[in-house]
Amino acid sequence: MFAIPCTPGRGRRRILAAMEILVLGSSAGGGFPQWNCNCRNCAGVRDGSVRTRVRTQSSIAVSGNGTDWVLFNASPDLLAQIRANPSLQPGRGLRDTGIVGVVLIDAQIDHTTGLFMLREGKPLSIWCTAQVHEDLTSGNPIFNVLSHFCTARWQPVQVTPPLPFSIPGAAGLRFTPVPLSSKAPPYSPHRNDPHPGDNIGVLIEDEATGQRVFYAPGFGAMEPHLEPFLADSDCVMVDGTFWTDDEMIRLGIANKTSREIGHLPQSGPGGMIELLGRYPKPRKILIHINNTNPILDEDSPERAELERAGIEVSYDGMRIQYGDKS
Repeated sequence: MFAIPCTPGRGRRRILAAMEILVLGSSAGGGFPQWNCNCRNCAGVRDGSVRTRVRTQSSIAVSGNGTDWVLFNASPDLLAQIRANPSLQPGRGLRDTGIVGVVLIDAQIDHTTGLFMLREGKPLSIWCTAQVHEDLTSGNPIFNVLSHFCTARWQPVQVTPPLPFSIPGAAGLRFTPVPLSSKAPPYSPHRNDPHPGDNIGVLIEDEATGQRVFYAPGFGAMEPHLEPFLADSDCVMVDGTFWTDDEMIRLGIANKTSREIGHLPQSGPGGMIELLGRYPKPRKILIHINNTNPILDEDSPERAELERAGIEVSYDGMRIQYGDKS
């Protein structure tokens, strides 16, 4: 829908002149297949009985020129994701990276552990809310540990009221944080006392073209302030964790519903399919998909239902590209 071929000049590196989003990882925590899981999906991907794709843990990278990238979340699979995506390692010097900054949407382990993998580099500039920074200096003190290596420079993200920000090196892109109703991690003092900023979505805008992508992998519930972000964006990348609200309970894996964990299920009254059906404008993509979700089986009736609803399932290596600004 947004992809426009771009032919590089002879002898030149391909440079995109507009916003590009690269899905580094599309799975929820644990990846797919999960190392200790033998559900139908995980067993099926191992023995080949399910038509699906292996997926790493959720993260995207965003660029305005195809060379300089903003990393959204840093999963435990980050090194493998960088190896799989050469554009993140442009090789301009002895030590180099295309990553110019990191944005954290929450403090969950599967979105932050990969920061340790960047410890050999220059000081990291990390944009996150005060709540996430608190969690990452106390219950899970990643900032403290990194102070002994590359160091991490906290760049505060304000959500009350939301304050748009830019990132040096990511010219032409603007980011607006959007508070979401979801769950802080178990080690957070806010786990059962939600605060705005525990979990955010981000509106990513190309300032030259006006194109907008709303990224919200921890979308736990619909709230009135989210209406314009879903209605007016060109693309929404939203929570695809569970198919049903009782998915983990029925499998005997957990005793909490999807909503109690902080994720809006796809099916059922008030679910993601029903919600996204209200908005005809955006391209709709699910990300952060749990290994138990039947939509991972490309031949499943659940996957067919999504396709009828015009909803895509993200995969590692998926690219969303926009046309040239000129």
